[in-house]
Amino acid sequence: MSEYKRKFLVVIDESKEADRAISFAANRVKRTGGTVVLLSVIDSQDFTQFLGVEEVMRAEAREEAERLLDTKRARISQIGEGIRTETVIREGDLVGEIERLVSEDPGIAILVIAAAGGKEGPGPLVSAFATRAGQAALPVIVTIIPGTMTDEQIVAVT
Repeated sequence: MSEYKRKFLVVIDESKEADRAISFAANRVKRTGGTVVLLSVIDSQDFTQFLGVEEVMRAEAREEAERLLDTKRARISQIGEGIRTETVIREGDLVGEIERLVSEDPGIAILVIAAAGGKEGPGPLVSAFATRAGQAALPVIVTIIPGTMTDEQIVAVT
């Protein structure tokens, strides 16, 4: 029987909060094993507004997502060599694609998100998943990292 290694799902974008979530997940995997799954979701609603250039816009968005994923994998390599990663690019609604990926991949055990530190609130992902209960809850652990934590603080708690 092969040993189960849990997967930590991190949603990727250009935000500081995404970097905090990557730092936590990568340090945790470095210490305990497993895989960091990096998810980039392309908002396909943007394409339908521009008839005739939809495919060009879709290709450009995919290229940008791939570039961003490469940057985040490089960041994980700085945290530790040999940290396993998987990358996923989806197109659609962010929350819906997270839910779909979690339902399709039984290895995903933890969604790691980071809360924004501003007056605007904790951010859309934290709001979407932290407040759910019962039937609407994801069937995984949701770990919320304070977006203001430093790498040193994250390492100390992983």
